[in-house]
Amino acid sequence: MTAIPTPAPVVPGRLEQMSTRIAFFIAGFGIAAWAPLVPYAKARAQLNEGTLGLLLLCLGMGSIIAMPVAGALASRYGCRRVLTAGTIMICLALPMLATVSSILLLMAGLFLFGAGLGTVDSTVNLQAVIVERASGKTMMSGFHGLFSLGGIVGAAGVAGLLGLGLSPLQATLVVIVIMAAALLKAGPHLLPYGSESSGPAFAVPHGVVMFIGCLCFIVFLAEGAVLDWSAVFLSAERGLDEAYAGLGYAAFALTMTAGRLTGDAIVRRLGATRVIVIGGALATAGMLLATLSPAWETALLGYALVGAGCSNIVPVLYTAVGKQKVMPEHIAVPAITTLGYAGILAGPAVIGFIAHGSSLSTAFVLIAMLLAGVAISGKVLNV
Repeated sequence: MTAIPTPAPVVPGRLEQMSTRIAFFIAGFGIAAWAPLVPYAKARAQLNEGTLGLLLLCLGMGSIIAMPVAGALASRYGCRRVLTAGTIMICLALPMLATVSSILLLMAGLFLFGAGLGTVDSTVNLQAVIVERASGKTMMSGFHGLFSLGGIVGAAGVAGLLGLGLSPLQATLVVIVIMAAALLKAGPHLLPYGSESSGPAFAVPHGVVMFIGCLCFIVFLAEGAVLDWSAVFLSAERGLDEAYAGLGYAAFALTMTAGRLTGDAIVRRLGATRVIVIGGALATAGMLLATLSPAWETALLGYALVGAGCSNIVPVLYTAVGKQKVMPEHIAVPAITTLGYAGILAGPAVIGFIAHGSSLSTAFVLIAMLLAGVAISGKVLNV
């Protein structure tokens, strides 16, 4: 008896592109919704800064463990199922993070939350590679722009709800409703398959994938540095009032979001290699300006330049991973995502260690040197 051939996957089109954008928004919205809840969790569980820092490692551990697993599951069961599962994990974790006071339950909630975020982030980038390749157009920057936009909406929205007098639990329930509605909208057009590449479920990244992953690590390291240390630097070193010290990251986030939302046209005009070279150089100049200038106003301009410079480097690197043939993309995409997250997680600790041994300015200058290395690597990568 002749076997019935398995039908080929439907080629992604406009609806699949829309669902990818929504999924990126969900990822950014979900992770940012946690930020305004941190002080409440700290007070509820009566944590000091050191204990809170250790607890937050549970979030990172959940993400890093989940990312390669998500890539393997998406390859077997499809992006739709894995993205849905990851979103449900986020929605289950948020009420825990908004209510529990037990350290053990907070650890469990943060691990589940991190696993959900890692699952969604890894899988949506895999879908983005497939959808962009099928379109024949440059789309990755726009996809990542929706992640950044989701982050701004999530952080500002939850902060606004809390400011209106809602409890942390009530605010998270609003977040869950929005995420569920977004998932229902995107779900029918999320890819029911993953990568068609054959190969093992897990493998240590090597060759050009490792090189791309290291570049992602540096860019995310810079992002983590601005996120966690720019306010400390502006208040302690530049005398800016603590109430306004968050303006450094705000300037970074705004230019990064704007850069990504307009990035597809920029990449088409300049080409991927120039985007890495020019973006890395711009980020280097911005980090040096923010660190070495004595005026806080100039430092804000520097952080804005870092955001603009970094905005399209990572999307271009994801596109490059989709083109390489060294490793199957269902392994390669989670690998560079994991390395990128490692940069964000390692950033605060590395900078703190360097600052303790010398100064915070020295730590930022070293990051500027690494960003200069990214700019030089753009020529070497030749994407």
